[in-house]
Amino acid sequence: MLFRRSVSPARYELLTREGCHLCEEMAALLDAVLPPLGLAYSLRDVDAADTAPELRARFTDVVPVLLRDGRPVAKVRTDRRSLERIVRGHARS
Repeated sequence: MLFRRSVSPARYELLTREGCHLCEEMAALLDAVLPPLGLAYSLRDVDAADTAPELRARFTDVVPVLLRDGRPVAKVRTDRRSLERIVRGHARS
């Protein structure tokens, strides 16, 4: 009998900043791509008081940043095809 290891879905988080049009574009793309795959994401403002100082220091000049399980997988601009490739590539691993 074979046992399959249960793999929990990746956690996606979008680092943003208020008033950032690129952040809004990335969020719209995530809204289009992730739900049909049964995935979701959360938002985190890099300027918020509860954001970890190391995240703020690392990404304050580079938003939006998409994190998958805490690691950056896309920055500033990405297109739908690239995002789908990122997400589907992870689904196979």
